[in-house]
Amino acid sequence: MSADTVGARAEPTAPLAWSGTADAADTADVAADAVRRPETAPSALRRLLTSRALRTHGGTVAGVVILAVLLWRMGTGVFLDGLRRIDGPTLLVALGIGAVTTVFSAWRWALVARGLRIRLPLGPAVADYYRSLFLNAALPGGILGDVHRAVRHGQSAGDVGRGVRAVVLERTAGQIALAVAGAGVLLTLPSPVMDEVRHLAPLVLLAGAGALAVVLAVRMNGSAGPARGGRIRALLAEAREGLLSRRNGPGVALSSLVVLAGHLGMFVVAARVAGSTASVPALLPIAVLALLAMGLPLNVGGWGPREGVTAWAFGAAGLGAGTGFAVSVVYGVLSFVAALPGLAVLVARWYTGLRADAAEKTAEPAYAETVPSPEAIEAIEAIEAFETFAASAVSSEKYVPKESARLARSSFPFSADPREGRPMTPESV
Repeated sequence: MSADTVGARAEPTAPLAWSGTADAADTADVAADAVRRPETAPSALRRLLTSRALRTHGGTVAGVVILAVLLWRMGTGVFLDGLRRIDGPTLLVALGIGAVTTVFSAWRWALVARGLRIRLPLGPAVADYYRSLFLNAALPGGILGDVHRAVRHGQSAGDVGRGVRAVVLERTAGQIALAVAGAGVLLTLPSPVMDEVRHLAPLVLLAGAGALAVVLAVRMNGSAGPARGGRIRALLAEAREGLLSRRNGPGVALSSLVVLAGHLGMFVVAARVAGSTASVPALLPIAVLALLAMGLPLNVGGWGPREGVTAWAFGAAGLGAGTGFAVSVVYGVLSFVAALPGLAVLVARWYTGLRADAAEKTAEPAYAETVPSPEAIEAIEAIEAFETFAASAVSSEKYVPKESARLARSSFPFSADPREGRPMTPESV
């Protein structure tokens, strides 16, 4: 084997190209120097920030860190005290509020899907929404249930992209309602927390406006061709039809307000269960901040930023940071209980799928389940070859004319042999 052949085979995996006259020792020294060369700090940090593991698990790690800091600063006694205060009637109230918010959320999803020309009945929408809420509460990240709901609905409708866009628009409608109502609450209701928020609001607005201007400038000066512009216009048209059309707009707005009122009511119930005696106007701004914090993708099933923001808001309002942490704990438990019907939907769908698979297996014929061995295949092929050979032999013997017949056909008819069935001449007699 030549050196060129070795180099050609080693090229896909070796970092250095081999030549026909290259020395193996020199190549090994160069490779060792490349391995010993240290990686610069900026490149290592860039590689860490853009790694897939950080994008996948960064939010979960951040939520765990926030909870660990809160437990370290306030102790586990506050956490356990919030859990002990939850009783049976409170769980029933949570289930009732969760039923109302889930049904109206599913109705909003069905309206948006109809605007995107996707069929989605209300009954299956409620079941799928319950399942997504349970997955959001039980799995890290807080959005895996929505992803599952979007993909499954898109697959059943025959258009995964449109199904995903329907879920994104439905969740966007809820966030818009929260932002609009939250801005009204934060700017009108008096609270010590709002004084600090008002100081930060201009800076936040300026930062948001600057970021929006940068994004628009990049979009306008970039290499966005007509195709990308057409896609953006199509997305905006779908958003306008799904959220703001005369047919869907009132229903989407009403359902979003009912869902937001249900979440705020759940927070007030959690505050009362945790022992807070603050008035409802004093609790509403804190509840809005907690709901906004829940939208951050830095949580573990919704836990993390909500507890930190609630504890800070209660402390700033003079209501006690420990009480705020207990309220957030009770709210998290009540939200999980409100999503528990999704577990029943998940189990029912799983059991139905198992029964369908069992029915398909029993409906298949028995011979379809057996796979012949290689020896059996060879025997079958040998038998088929023998049958083909025998059939060809028989056909050639049956239909190929005999030698005497060929001679008879080539001679004069009256000189044929009597055995051929032809007229005989006097000489033959």
